[in-house]
Amino acid sequence: MITVTKKDLIELGYGTSFSADIIKKAKELMVTKGHSYYESRKLDRVPREAVEEILGINFSDDNRSD
Repeated sequence: MITVTKKDLIELGYGTSFSADIIKKAKELMVTKGHSYYESRKLDRVPREAVEEILGINFSDDNRSD
């Protein structure tokens, strides 16, 4: 599974607060899909697909974190 962190989003040019909001929304999305693991407050890594769904874009393979 390819994941994204707040730091990855900042490196892509998103602001600090907006990056944190994206991660938060991605975690909420994953919880609604039945993945209770993402309820953890300390978890800062979410699936790339969740971020792409929220932003409505697809990341290129160059901008990814494994």
